[in-house]
Amino acid sequence: MTTYFTSDLHLGHLNIIRFCDRPFSGVPQMNARLAELWNETVTDDDTVWVLGDVALGALDESLAWIGRLAGRKLLVPGNHDRCWVGDPRIRKASGETRDARIAEAKDRYLAAGFAEVLDEPVRFELAGGTAAVSHFPFEGDSHGADRYTEYRPFDDGGWVVHGHVHTTWRQRGRQLNVGVDAWGGRPVPAQTLADLIDAGPQDLAPLPWA
Repeated sequence: MTTYFTSDLHLGHLNIIRFCDRPFSGVPQMNARLAELWNETVTDDDTVWVLGDVALGALDESLAWIGRLAGRKLLVPGNHDRCWVGDPRIRKASGETRDARIAEAKDRYLAAGFAEVLDEPVRFELAGGTAAVSHFPFEGDSHGADRYTEYRPFDDGGWVVHGHVHTTWRQRGRQLNVGVDAWGGRPVPAQTLADLIDAGPQDLAPLPWA
């Protein structure tokens, strides 16, 4: 039983192929390869934390891939997930309407195959301590100025496991990017992250796609 982390699959998202220079001719090939790499790595006894931006495009079609992925899957939503509390359809609502929209959106992801949808802040035990777990890093972005700053975890001097930045880095200081674009398309074992924490802050570039 192994715990893994991943992020930013962007299943169904055509433009991400160009944005991140993914080695695919189109969405069908990308979706199939992401599922293949996942299932080569993860077993049904394992747990995978997905740190946001799981599926775009025709959402029902894209989310259908979740049921084909091995393991117990937990979602910490990102800015492209409909169940994220910062989604405009949720943020603009108030009171009972907002609660109902959140519940409805979460149910859609649970029905697709996630065991839980976890609101931030979340922490996970790693390397003898706990790290923040978030779609967003403390600071930095995939392009331009930092976005969604009000939804980012507080930098308390510890570590953060995150996504969002795609190919910008694999590790930057105390920030560990588990996005597929930084790890050759595969989920990352928690032990690998613990080893990086033990090694201390450093800068690491993304790995090539498998």
